[in-house]
Amino acid sequence: MTEIVLFHSVLGLRPGVLETATQWRQAGHVVHVPDLYGGAVFDDYDDAFAWFDGYGGQPELLRRAGEAVAGLPSRVVYAGYSNGVLPAIQLAASRPGALGALLFHGSVPLRAVGAELWPSSVPAQVHEGEHDPFRENDLNDEFAETVSAAGAAYQYFSYPGVTTHLFADSSLPREHHREAAGTMNGRAQRFLAACG
Repeated sequence: MTEIVLFHSVLGLRPGVLETATQWRQAGHVVHVPDLYGGAVFDDYDDAFAWFDGYGGQPELLRRAGEAVAGLPSRVVYAGYSNGVLPAIQLAASRPGALGALLFHGSVPLRAVGAELWPSSVPAQVHEGEHDPFRENDLNDEFAETVSAAGAAYQYFSYPGVTTHLFADSSLPREHHREAAGTMNGRAQRFLAACG
């Protein structure tokens, strides 16, 4: 059994994220899914990013994420969908006791979230669609180099033929890629089992 904190994407706490949490709970894990938007949910990226900027952007997101985990045990896996990788990476790097970082739909360098060092004991796994419109290879490469240089285990999975961003979110029919999402969940489940 592994304890996990799963952060939602820029679109808010959508049903697809809750479905992932349910699957992990059914596998025997304890999963916390904080709502960092206070109930705001979006279907459109432009609307979501406009709201996000007004909400306070990344500093406010990281502040709320820190508050959300303040009362939780230190030995957890931090996971995130898209924009949720920001707090997942920051907390995995800076909050002592992290068991791992599970990052869906991209990653960012530590400098992007105000962190400096990656703990050698914290494995990271990154998942991304091959043709994700938000994909930034240089950012992924920098994160990978930092984790590997620290001596931590690192895995990166690219999903061939996937042209959407949040392909694992089953509540977004135009984005969801069932086969890739199933493969991703299987890999994530093995990662979580190894972290427990």
